[in-house]
Amino acid sequence: MRQNGNARILVLGGDGFCGWPTALYLSRQGYAVTIVDNFSRRLIDEELGVEPLTPIESIGQRIQCWWEMTGLNIGLHRLDLACDYDPLVELIAETRPAAIVHFAEQRAAPYSMKSSRHKRYTVSNNINATNNLLAAVVDAGVDTHVVHLGTMGVYGYGSAGMKIPEGYLDVEIPLENGQRVSQQILYPTNPGSIYHLTKSQDQLLFAYYNKNDGVRVTDLHQGIVWGTQTAETSLDERLINRFDYDGDYGTVLNRFLMQAATGHELTVHGTGGQTRAFIHISDTVRCIQLAIDSPPAAGERVRIMNQMTETHRVRDLAKMIADASGAKVAFVDNPRNEAAENELFVENDSLCNLGLKPTFLAQGLMEEISEVAGKYAHRCNPDLIPCRSYWCARKNQESSLGEGIGIDTEDSAEAPHLRQVLGRAQNLIGPTSS
Repeated sequence: MRQNGNARILVLGGDGFCGWPTALYLSRQGYAVTIVDNFSRRLIDEELGVEPLTPIESIGQRIQCWWEMTGLNIGLHRLDLACDYDPLVELIAETRPAAIVHFAEQRAAPYSMKSSRHKRYTVSNNINATNNLLAAVVDAGVDTHVVHLGTMGVYGYGSAGMKIPEGYLDVEIPLENGQRVSQQILYPTNPGSIYHLTKSQDQLLFAYYNKNDGVRVTDLHQGIVWGTQTAETSLDERLINRFDYDGDYGTVLNRFLMQAATGHELTVHGTGGQTRAFIHISDTVRCIQLAIDSPPAAGERVRIMNQMTETHRVRDLAKMIADASGAKVAFVDNPRNEAAENELFVENDSLCNLGLKPTFLAQGLMEEISEVAGKYAHRCNPDLIPCRSYWCARKNQESSLGEGIGIDTEDSAEAPHLRQVLGRAQNLIGPTSS
C-alpha cells in the first residue's frame, strides 16, 4: 500500500460510476477518503425506470463491505453541492483536505437533452455545484487542490487538422502597426450538448477563481470510460461498480456490449463515422491519483490534462465487438445533432509522462463481454438500450408520447422530482460505518 501520511481527500460524487472506484482506489493507496454525495444518480434511475446491469448495494453496505475486506474506513457526508453551501464550507474547513476530487455533476449528454426541464436541471446542478465548491474553498480559507473530472466533449469532435492541445492554444494577434502579439488562450470550446456546455462553463469558473483567489485546480478532460471493474471493486460483489446500458446513461460501448450479450444487432448511429476518445476505468482512477500527487504550485494557472488513451470510430468499435462476439451490425438514425464523420487527434502527454501505463480495448474487451455483460445479461431490459433522447425538441416530444416512464417535458421548476424525493435518500444510504 502506498503511504500518503493519511492525507485527507474529499471525493464529491463518490457513489457514482467514476467516484466509487476512485474512492476505493485512493483509500487503498493510503489516503483518508471521505465521500460526499446527494445520491441523485440513484434517484435518476428511479425517474427513468431503469436499474444498472450490475447489482448495486446501498452506500452504507458498500462502505461496510470495504471495511470488512480491507480494514479501511471511508467517511460519508450527504450534501447537495448545488444547494447546501454552508455545510460544504464547514466540511472543508473542518477536514482541511489536501485535495478535493469533483465528480458531483450530472454526467450524461443524452439525459441533459431530454427536455427543457432536464436541460435546466443539468445547468443548475452542474454550474452551481462547481461555483459553490470554488467559493467554499475560498470562504473556508483552505489551500486545497481541486481535481475536476471534465470531458473531451468540451472541444467538440473536430480537430481542425491538428492535435487538440491540453487546454491551451498558442495564438498570434496581428496589430494595426504590423506587429504580432503572441498569447496562450483556452482552447475554444464547441460543446455538443447541454452537459458539455456546463463542462465548458466549468473551465471559465476555474480560470476565474484561480486568477482571482489563487485556487489550485487540475481539470482532467476525460474520454468515454469503458470497463466496469477495478482491482478494488472486484474484491467482493457488494463493491461492484455500475454498468449503465440504457439509452441515457449507457455509453456507446456498453450499449454494444449489452446488445452482443443478449443476441441483438449492434445499433450504430448514423454512419458510425464519429470518432471518440476512450479510457479504461482503472486508468481513470490512476489518473486521478497522478493528478493529486502532482498538484500545481501556488500561483500556477489551471492545469489541464487530456485524460484519454486511444480513439476509435464508432463503426470500427462495433466491428471490434462483432468480431469478438459474433453479433451483427445495423445502422440506425442518429439522435444527435453532429457531423456524420469526424477526425479526432488529441495530445495526452502529461499523464503518460507522470507514469500512466494505458489499458487498451484490445486487451480487456473479451473480459468485459464475458465477466460483466454476459454474467449479468439476465438483468438486462433490451427495451431500454435504444437512445430516445433527441437533440431536437420536436423529436423529443414525439418520442415521449405514450411512454410510461420518465418525467414530462413541461417547462417548470428545475427537476422538482429530484428535489422532492431527495428526502428519501436516507433510505437509499442505509447504515454507514463512518
